[in-house]
Amino acid sequence: MYKSGMETEIQYLGGVGPKRAALLRSELGVETVGDLVRLYPFRYIDRSTFHRIADLTPDMPFVQVLARVKSTELVGGKRLSVWVEDATGELELVFFKGLKYIKARLEPGSAFVFFGKPEAFKGRINLVHPEIDNPPAAAEQQAEGEQRTGVLTGVYPSTEKLKNAGITGKVMNKLMMGALNLALPEVEESLPDYILREKGLVPLRFALRNIHFPSDKTALSKATYRLKFEELFFLQLSLLKQKYIRSRSMVGIPMPKVGEAFHACYDALPYELTGAQKRVIREIRTDLMSGAQMNRLLQGDVGSGKTMVAVLTALIAVGNGYQACIMAPTEVLARQHFINISKYLAPTGVRCALLTGSSKTSERRDIHAGLADGSIGILVGTHALIEDTVVFANLGLAIIDEQHRFGVEQRSKLWAKARTDVPPHVLVMTATPIPRTLAMTLYGDLDVSVIDEMPPGRKPVQTLLIGENRRLALWKFMREQIAAGRQVFVVYPLIFESDKVDYSNLEKGYEQVVAAFPFPPYKVAIVHGQQPNEEKLFNMNAFVAGRAHILVSTTVIEVGVDVPNASVMVIESAERFGLSQLHQLRGRVGRGSEKSYCVLVKGQKVSRESQKRLDLMVATENGFELAEEDMKMRGPGDLEGTMQSGLPISLNIASLAKDGPLLSEARAYATHILDKDPSLELPENAPLVAELRKDKYFKRDYSKIS
Repeated sequence: MYKSGMETEIQYLGGVGPKRAALLRSELGVETVGDLVRLYPFRYIDRSTFHRIADLTPDMPFVQVLARVKSTELVGGKRLSVWVEDATGELELVFFKGLKYIKARLEPGSAFVFFGKPEAFKGRINLVHPEIDNPPAAAEQQAEGEQRTGVLTGVYPSTEKLKNAGITGKVMNKLMMGALNLALPEVEESLPDYILREKGLVPLRFALRNIHFPSDKTALSKATYRLKFEELFFLQLSLLKQKYIRSRSMVGIPMPKVGEAFHACYDALPYELTGAQKRVIREIRTDLMSGAQMNRLLQGDVGSGKTMVAVLTALIAVGNGYQACIMAPTEVLARQHFINISKYLAPTGVRCALLTGSSKTSERRDIHAGLADGSIGILVGTHALIEDTVVFANLGLAIIDEQHRFGVEQRSKLWAKARTDVPPHVLVMTATPIPRTLAMTLYGDLDVSVIDEMPPGRKPVQTLLIGENRRLALWKFMREQIAAGRQVFVVYPLIFESDKVDYSNLEKGYEQVVAAFPFPPYKVAIVHGQQPNEEKLFNMNAFVAGRAHILVSTTVIEVGVDVPNASVMVIESAERFGLSQLHQLRGRVGRGSEKSYCVLVKGQKVSRESQKRLDLMVATENGFELAEEDMKMRGPGDLEGTMQSGLPISLNIASLAKDGPLLSEARAYATHILDKDPSLELPENAPLVAELRKDKYFKRDYSKIS
């Protein structure tokens, strides 16, 4: 069925047709004319400047040269070499396709505009397959490389399949012009007049026209600002509106007192809490006493003492007559939490239980009974907690650790465990340092607390970067550490669970380690995702208990495994990890009182960007600093990727990595509007309501499932 404007299926746009439509859909996710219009250029080529041949260098981006053809030569029938010149020098152009046509067009003596990327070949600069345009009339006679007034041309995302099907940059520009001519007359303004006025924003039609075909640099700058601000503003408005509605309507369980169990635990602590831990507990206390439901994100670097905060929060719930549960993403982590928490609970008399997938039937029966009669105050476990058979007498608090590892459905089931209509308070914890701008967005409807200080006595981990050629020295160092009674992690990258290459690297690595550390006297354990659960647990426990000297593993040990006696973390092919993952792995050591080391082993070929990442790891231990840098370097892809479900809108032009200040501005402005009109009922806010009703904002209400 033919539709008009933005909703027209892309195949009906002039120059597309069914075949190209199928490619645009599969390669770029473009289904309608509106999708195409919202596919923005990722950079622009300045066609207003000509470069002189003498000034070209291989590190330049795409350049434009106005030159006269000197000679053409067909080499072996497979390559066309064209020599061109301007007043400053000569340049070779190389072509491998369409040779007859290009040779006929490029007659010696004629002038053209050539556009391409300068590359170095055998000490000379050349352009491979440059675009060829007829020169502007005024410059026809000169070919001198002077300035001319021209246009900024957008460059769009592309793939090999699109290029092979003839959808080149030029074709994309042509399609985009057709799409704008068809759709723009019907585009309605999405922001109220007062916002355009107060924020100095250009109209939407102007912005869409000039983001694709800028009349000049000023117009491009205004269009970019308008579209980025709008995207971030609606993202924040949709999140904050949920938060406003919840804070006004979502009654929470009042927990007015701290209770004896809290005091008993707190008074028995062998150390003083850090200032940051105390501040966070005060923020949580305020939430629990407010009468509204708590939805708080607790961020804290590896080893900053989040578990202690979780225990004290759970004890406040118990002190007010409610039960608490703590949900962890893996069995190993749940077990470890249980062991640590049980120690803290010893002086309180509060009963704590552990429920995981491998809990025996008899244990489950006891746990179900203890939850039902209220005698179990705190339940620790994995996603086994959300099984239908698990029924709490009076759940008042749910604590979720490493929350991005749980799907939304799983979290909503936990939320539904409350026996009454009043939902439990929710505390979400993560040790993945998330830059502030990203936290504001991914958890835009949560309140955020940060533990930004390390407990006293925690020694910094010394980080070293070495090449493959230092492996013998590394093994000598590992032997010395083992002789001193320490243990060693050796981690291999496993980027995809199904990657056979990675698994063979892990197997080879394991064999190498076993050969270098033979039994007896050494014991080497191995853990990876494809082992049966029992085998994985057995090997992991052997290492935790000190029966194995070395644990060879994939990143399954990234989150939470606590082995105070392990003082060395060796990360193989370290260049293949992201910064935040390297930092998580480094956090597995330095948990005891001994000096600890993290050794990054890099491969033979390391890109400049990877080298920069590795150098940063050596330079700083601050997880938040690393997360900010990582996001600047790679964009927020990783974090957005694992948590994309948390974003109520996909971003087409704004970047959480690069547009932090604009995100803060958009959030502040959205807050300002909701303070005046929480339900957006005022007539002037009708365009905002209309925009938020669109499908792209239609996600389940995340505020209720933290």
